[in-house]
Amino acid sequence: MILPPAMLGILGGGQLGRYFTLAARDMGYRVMVLDPDDDCPAASVADVFLAAAYDDATALAELARQCAAVTTEFESVPAAALRQLASHLPVHPGPEAVAICQDRAREKAFLAEHGLPHAPWARIDCEADLAALPATLFPAILKRSREGYDGKGQARVADLDAARAAFRELGSVPCVLEQRLALQTELSVVLARGADGQLASYPASENSHREGILDMSVAPAHRLPAAMQAEACRLAERIATALDYVGTLAVEFFVVDGRLLVNEIAPRPHNSGHWTLDACASSQFEQQVRALCGLPLADTTPHAAAVMVNLLGGLWPAPEHLPDFSVALREPALKLHLYGKRQARAGRKMGHFTVLGADAPSALYAAARVRAEIGLDAG
Repeated sequence: MILPPAMLGILGGGQLGRYFTLAARDMGYRVMVLDPDDDCPAASVADVFLAAAYDDATALAELARQCAAVTTEFESVPAAALRQLASHLPVHPGPEAVAICQDRAREKAFLAEHGLPHAPWARIDCEADLAALPATLFPAILKRSREGYDGKGQARVADLDAARAAFRELGSVPCVLEQRLALQTELSVVLARGADGQLASYPASENSHREGILDMSVAPAHRLPAAMQAEACRLAERIATALDYVGTLAVEFFVVDGRLLVNEIAPRPHNSGHWTLDACASSQFEQQVRALCGLPLADTTPHAAAVMVNLLGGLWPAPEHLPDFSVALREPALKLHLYGKRQARAGRKMGHFTVLGADAPSALYAAARVRAEIGLDAG
């Protein structure tokens, strides 16, 4: 076990890095954050902050010298940087697991190899690959294999001609083409896995999106059968075990024709797991700290139902001026979280609020009232 007051390192200083840092410091650890942006959310709460690129040799050497273990807040950190660090100290999740999750083609191949349910898809490395596609794959979504998130780096395509045009617009870089399906809903499971194989899953949450960005998560996913929620947890745990994963992991699912399909794997805490900060015995970020340090995983039992609502920059009246949250804060069961980002812009995640309740319908009712009062659903 790595015990306090050891220094822990994290690559990435966004809101996920900020919450990891706060969880670690609450437990008595010190934290070193590496991020290229010296104004990132985690910079103000870190014990040591390094403003440098993720592959900066000097910064990586400093992490290796001062830290007892290192983690990451997002999957686009260069796997080579993680491998370099792993030659000196524990790095969780491991470089190979991150390398699979940061490349959609590798991720889909992993799902197929392990017999995990997923949508029909094809790997597109060059425009010539499109000509060989069966017509049954369309309509579809063309996505860059790497670095796309929150609806970025992807395009809906109705047929082969549209796919060719979209491939060029995306930069003619490697992509995956996924058949577009009639979704009943979407859900996700956040879990933690220790180096000893111990698993601890949170209840599945049902998620809704707007323009490709998560809008709201409801936990538990009360509208879905209990058997489906349990199956989602089992599939997520199979994935974590097959990856030999250590840390906090999120698995996103589509529900299509009453069955689960794995959509994406996120090798980190997840936006749809933010409700665990307020509604569970331990948060997804405390679990990240525990798994990194070789501690036993904590209890994931919820003490309330929860509805988490994202607050995006379009709600801000001006880039540097906060909305008036006074109405929202009158709701006694509401927890407001702002990430400390100085500049708001449309689509940027600036914070979230979580409403707790005795059950999901009552929490949803209160969340809908707050949304209306702060103008979140206007237009």
